[in-house]
Amino acid sequence: MQVEFSWGATEVKPPMLADAIVEVTETGSSLRANRLRILDTVLESNTQIIANRSAWANCEKRRKIENLALMLRGAMEAQDRVGLMLNVRKENLDGVLSVLSALQKPTISTLSDSAWVAVNTVIEESEAWQVIPRLKQAQAQGIVEYPLNKVVM
Repeated sequence: MQVEFSWGATEVKPPMLADAIVEVTETGSSLRANRLRILDTVLESNTQIIANRSAWANCEKRRKIENLALMLRGAMEAQDRVGLMLNVRKENLDGVLSVLSALQKPTISTLSDSAWVAVNTVIEESEAWQVIPRLKQAQAQGIVEYPLNKVVM
């Protein structure tokens, strides 16, 4: 047996360049896309921020470490979520709001035409295919789904 290190796109190497691979994967979707299957789990891990005591005792460094943790948590919270924005006539707003489940409450802003409002919210990405058609049925217009980089709670 010969073991070699691979940097990037390891999942495309079988069967021509390798008989088996050890791969870091979160969901396994890339492995499945390349018609591979997971035989066994070698290791499960998690991400941690670790600071030494002297850095943590320093107010400026501690603030930077806490900000880094905040931004990383925000990126993790954004994973599997998308933003939605849309316009709706005020008379149809209740119907649109009944379709939406937001982190807190959707943001509603007035538009230049006082008969209309803009609605912004965040939903689970897996819900978008069901929610968007229901929003259209509730008379929403200009529906935009967009990816999120961070959601800071």
